[in-house]
This record gives sequence, structure tokens and C-alpha cells, in this order.
Amino acid sequence: MEKYSNMGYEELVSLVQNNNDNLALDYLINYKCKSLIRKKTRGYFIFGADKEDVIQEGMVGLYKAIRDYKPDREASFISFAELCINRQIISAIKAASRQKHMPLNTSISIDRPVVNDDEDYTYLDFLSKAGGNPEDEVIGKENLKILEREILKNLSKMEQEVLVYYLRGRSYTQIAVLMQKDEKSIDNALQRIKKKVAGIVQKKSLE
Repeated sequence: MEKYSNMGYEELVSLVQNNNDNLALDYLINYKCKSLIRKKTRGYFIFGADKEDVIQEGMVGLYKAIRDYKPDREASFISFAELCINRQIISAIKAASRQKHMPLNTSISIDRPVVNDDEDYTYLDFLSKAGGNPEDEVIGKENLKILEREILKNLSKMEQEVLVYYLRGRSYTQIAVLMQKDEKSIDNALQRIKKKVAGIVQKKSLE
């Protein structure tokens, strides 16, 4: 990291954008801009989240600034980054505010429909859907546990981590920042996960 210590913000951003320099990205997020993120996240509160979650949203905003910054703009990188961090946190606060008014859902849902793209009935809903009486609900929860174990057994460690973030409502960009991966890697992992889930559910439905 020593070679990056004397570089300016714009120079580091250029390394990330033009050379895919992940070490420069790590230096920007975790060292160069660490105090900026803490400063910009101070005083914000996200419903149902702790302070670390707010900081993570700030990191996502910073990541977007690094990705989207254009050196020919009049604004400096720092000004652009502050704007992106604020927007990301405010967006997260609004999303959390909407979610707190939604009814709680006891099932975990992967957004791949069982039948076709026009239906909301997802693969994990297939086994977790509660019936009209307590016995049906117990059966549904037990099937869900079996399915979860089967899924985790067939996923790699990286895929498991991606799935956990995804089921918590994280976007591709957020997962990429949290796992220090590019968005394409996250997208590929989710496609693999969904294919595996599809196969497992189809197999279980025939048993």
C-alpha cells in the first residue's frame, strides 16, 4: 500500500477505472477515504440497522463515486464522492422506512419463479408456504429447513456469502463492495445459486 500513499484522489481513481487496480480500490475505500465516510455517516440513522450498516452504505456510495467519476467534470473527486455518499445513505433510509410498514414474511424468498416469469411463487416459497392450519405451517417450516441445508451443502463458501447478503436485500453493487469483488462476479455467483436452487427444488418435488 506504500506506493499509493503519495497519490492524489484522482490518480487513484484513474488506476481503478483504467487498470482495474483492486489494491488502489482497497486503499481508497479503507484508508484514503475512511475518515470521509465516518464524517458523512455521522448523525444518520437507518431503521432496523446499526451504525456499522450506515457506514457500509457510505462505502457503497463511495464505491459508486469511484466507478462513475469523470475527471473532466468541474467538481473534484471529493465533492463528487460526498454527493454519492449522501445520496446512498438517504436512499437506504427511505428504503428502510418503506420496509418497516410492510408485513413480516416468515419465508425466505429467492426471486426465481417456479412456473414462469409472470408468477411470484418462488422456489423457496414452494416449500415454505404455510397452509391453513398449524400442522401445515410446521410441515412448511420443516421442509424449508431441509431445503436450506441442501442448498448450503451444494454452494461454495463464496456463493453462501453472496446468498446471505442477497437474502438480506443487498443490491449487486452493495454485495460487490462488502465482498471486495466486481459486480460481474456477484451476478455470476447469483446465477449459479439460482440454477442450483432450481435443481434442488425440482428434485425435492419429485421425492
